[in-house]
Amino acid sequence: MLKLLNQLLGLFCCFLMTACSSVPKLESNAIAPIVKLPNNHEELGVMSAYSDPWEGFNRRMYYFNAKADEYVILPVVAGYQKITPDVVERSVHNFFSNLDEISTFINSLLQLKLFVAGETLARFTLNSTLGLAGLFDVATQIGLAEQNEDFGQTLGYWGVDAGPYLVLPLLGPSSLRDATALAFDNLVFQQAINELGLDTDEELLISLIDGVDARASLPFRYYASGSAFEYEHLKLLYKKYREIQVAR
Repeated sequence: MLKLLNQLLGLFCCFLMTACSSVPKLESNAIAPIVKLPNNHEELGVMSAYSDPWEGFNRRMYYFNAKADEYVILPVVAGYQKITPDVVERSVHNFFSNLDEISTFINSLLQLKLFVAGETLARFTLNSTLGLAGLFDVATQIGLAEQNEDFGQTLGYWGVDAGPYLVLPLLGPSSLRDATALAFDNLVFQQAINELGLDTDEELLISLIDGVDARASLPFRYYASGSAFEYEHLKLLYKKYREIQVAR
């Protein structure tokens, strides 16, 4: 999910430059607009394009995530980056990205995207061998682009509706469908970790490093946009982006 947020960031910055589409309420002594608004202007507004039946919970979770990020996660990430040389940090990131190729390969097959599956398999094979277990991204250097397919996209491909918007603890924006699909992708990741032959403590350490690495590669900062509508913007951006991912 953090990787998805990273992909959303560039779009998010551009989106914040657009005006909010919600219509402000006029005071009783205000001059009526010259151009009459359509009766269904709320339905036409981009900010009301997606329902948010759990908005109260989602907003509280958004605030919780912001505080957890500020006081716990980001300090850990800062410490990790301070003590870890850049070359090692890049290799750690490449290692986990290589493991993610397994989930992308499986979901590509489930979506009948054979070309994507073939390219992903080639990337995984090259990076796991010539790239020394994925520590070096050899595949990208020869033109094999990294793909991103998850089980939420697979469910969407087969017609499963995204469902209500949902903000997950620590993970951020999601939906009922995507949150449920996380279980499948996490199972695939866990099976890949199990193949390394690690004990329980080592697996826990690997999972922790994976989380820190994911957050370290994500420049997003809560409430850094300066917009009073950051929650709404991110919700809209997430929902539209996932629709594009499923449709492509």
